[in-house]
Amino acid sequence: MKRRVLLYPGEDGYIVAEVPSLHGCISQGRTRDEALANIQEAISLFEEVLRDRGEPVPEDNVEIVEVAA
Repeated sequence: MKRRVLLYPGEDGYIVAEVPSLHGCISQGRTRDEALANIQEAISLFEEVLRDRGEPVPEDNVEIVEVAA
């Protein structure tokens, strides 16, 4: 399954990676590639914990849109 991931600069200069469909699944990395590798591992572990607890794994039904400010 593919998941949408938000990437944005953190206050410490790292790239933050967050998965909106998995509340609390956040990682970071020094580079974009490192952040993506780290969040991929975090997603895998997050889903594994949900399965171990007998909880459902949420679908990735997030819609990302741009809104004028």
